[in-house]
Amino acid sequence: MDLARPVPEPTATVVANDRERVRYAVVGAMALLAGIWVAWGLAWLLGWPLDSLGVRPRQFDGLIGILTAPFAHASFDHLMSNTLPLALLATLTLYCYPRAARLALPAIWLASGLAVWLFARSSTHVGASGIAHGLMFFLFVMGLLRRDRLAVVVSLVVFFLYGGMLMTVLPREANVSFEYHLAGAVAGLIAAVLLRARDPLPPRKRYSWEDEEAVEPLPDEELELPRAANVPVLWQRRPEDDQRGRVIVFRPRPREDSPPTVH
Repeated sequence: MDLARPVPEPTATVVANDRERVRYAVVGAMALLAGIWVAWGLAWLLGWPLDSLGVRPRQFDGLIGILTAPFAHASFDHLMSNTLPLALLATLTLYCYPRAARLALPAIWLASGLAVWLFARSSTHVGASGIAHGLMFFLFVMGLLRRDRLAVVVSLVVFFLYGGMLMTVLPREANVSFEYHLAGAVAGLIAAVLLRARDPLPPRKRYSWEDEEAVEPLPDEELELPRAANVPVLWQRRPEDDQRGRVIVFRPRPREDSPPTVH
């Protein structure tokens, strides 16, 4: 039997489509990060106050922060801490679920900001960490719901790298907006549940052993032991042997004079 390859060779069309998806994911993630960096640079150069860009809960003029808060950061360290997670998570989301990402990303962006405006403590909430938390929970829950190979691998990778986000949705530091983290996580979870079937499942790879003809099982009669009457007789006792019996004489073995062995 010829064993099939563990990973069949992809066709040229599949390779071309996969390269296009990679290009689409990288360009989309870089565009998002470029917007955040440009906005932060302009705010720093022009001296824009963070109050004008952040979310101020339950204040009418703070509604604009639902759109602009991810572009504002309290410091350069704050911006750098969000850059790498957002770049990786956005790239994985756009690559694995290109159709769902078109709705999931803006939904996480707007829903997390709106939840902060409605329920957060009175302060100015800025940063893109809410979106990063939303994308992390989105990818993790998608792997649990879809269970195809790509979804499971990505789910394990993001949990291994950013599983600590599970703890940052709780209040830990006074100057950290855990409300933004929690709102983004809930928005990502809901988006994963609602959009889990928007992208088609990848075709299941078929191997050669699946196409082999099934062997018919043997009937039960052939598996049963034969009866004693049906077993052929290989040796039969002669009648005269029953009358006088038979004695088998064993001749004594000649003794050999050999020197004793020392143990």
